[in-house]
Amino acid sequence: MKRLYTLLLTLSLATVSAKASIPTGKHTVKKGETLSAIARKHHTSVAQLRKANGLKNKDVIQYGKVLKIPTNRYTSNTKTDTNPAKYVIKKGDTLSTIARKHHTTITKLKKANGLKNSDTIKIGKVLKVPQTKKQITFVKGNKKASSKRLARSFSNLDTISLENTKVDKRSTFSFSDIFTNSNKENADKCQRITSLAKTKLGKKYVWGASGNKNTYDCSSFVKYVYKKQGIELPRTSIMQSKVGKYVKRDELQKGDLIFFDTSKRRKGYVNHVGIYLGDNKFIHASSAKKKVVVSNLSKFYGQRYKGARRPS
Repeated sequence: MKRLYTLLLTLSLATVSAKASIPTGKHTVKKGETLSAIARKHHTSVAQLRKANGLKNKDVIQYGKVLKIPTNRYTSNTKTDTNPAKYVIKKGDTLSTIARKHHTTITKLKKANGLKNSDTIKIGKVLKVPQTKKQITFVKGNKKASSKRLARSFSNLDTISLENTKVDKRSTFSFSDIFTNSNKENADKCQRITSLAKTKLGKKYVWGASGNKNTYDCSSFVKYVYKKQGIELPRTSIMQSKVGKYVKRDELQKGDLIFFDTSKRRKGYVNHVGIYLGDNKFIHASSAKKKVVVSNLSKFYGQRYKGARRPS
């Protein structure tokens, strides 16, 4: 009897010990990472990450911090398919829309197709689209033989669950979780657009010019800048005003296209376009100044403002 009691006590302590020390891995926080992104990468939840690292809802993670990662029963390895899919470019497609559609990135698309930043895509061209495959390897547990009588004796003991914990949809996220890689990519794109546009300040305005020899009219100027970012725009300002997402005036962001009716009688249709720079300013090829300039979105242009678009 004493021997059986000793055996039960030993097994009970082992069970409690296993529950108290759940195996964990480690992850060093990289620049731009969020708790939700790290959780997805390691197949766990934000709630589990917070619990493993003693983080509160209001706490934010810092670059370089080492986090403990709860270990699940399986590991998942993502590999790039050596046989990428093929996609035929349609009218209105851009690298960014194709990347989103196929759950990849512009960088991976360019690498797969040997494209440079200055290259543009054409309708009918066939692109290689990188695919991903997930391989799941299950970790086999050590099975120990036990009698039915012994199992019944331990039926009331607390044991840890080795099943995958479901993500708690009610988990709250810190402010840092709002930002994603896509947001950063969009901000970088806007910065590239405005930076390139500013390099053309002072270049000559010529009506009907297409950008040859650094001469532009208003629509060929914005067409040139966006083309360098892999986004093809129509040739005229009135057609450009129909491309992309409509943007309210109080929601303008850097890189947005803004349109005007600068005709003397204000006929009501778009005939001029520029690129918004922020702080109520925009850059455009001005027929009045005969060159590329920065103007204020008030008074003359404010009264002739017709709307804004955000091509993607």
